[in-house]
Amino acid sequence: MLTDALARDKARLLELLTQRSFERRRVVLSSGKESDFYIDCKRTALLAEGHFLIGRLFLDAIRREAPEAVGAGGLTLGADPLASAVSLTGYLSGHPLAAFIVRKEPKGHGTGQWIEGLSGLGPGAKVAIVEDVVTTGGSTIKAIERAQSEGLTVLGAFALVDRMEGGREAVEAAGHRLFTLFTRKDFIP
Repeated sequence: MLTDALARDKARLLELLTQRSFERRRVVLSSGKESDFYIDCKRTALLAEGHFLIGRLFLDAIRREAPEAVGAGGLTLGADPLASAVSLTGYLSGHPLAAFIVRKEPKGHGTGQWIEGLSGLGPGAKVAIVEDVVTTGGSTIKAIERAQSEGLTVLGAFALVDRMEGGREAVEAAGHRLFTLFTRKDFIP
């Protein structure tokens, strides 16, 4: 249950996402599917206010649903500002979480690593995966699997928006929990 302050923050974040990130137009999504609406959460996440609100709301959700988590991260590029927001907000509130970034391909030089920030987590660290928009669940599952293959223990995935196009079901069928702040119904009643 959200406190009054968090409920206000959630309402304000929805307002920002609706104004800055949501568009009614034909697009082809990263999944290859066509859609009549688009949500580019980076437009909100990269605003100072949006960054702050996302950090507060994700941190609250992670603390409630995965309280043992010591880190938050996900697949680059969509998860980068989200992980940063959670990490900074956690630090400022006295509940620090390390941020990490899952690469789409291994680093092409040096160590060839898949995950940036892994050294700050330690082996077997319990983490939360963060995601901007879930459509088919493919990116979320890829981030979870890559984190697990690098020795992290994934406690759940946390997304800003569930497009309600099978992603939740795919993530859950793969054996993982998915928590979302908003769904398609919040933008298209």
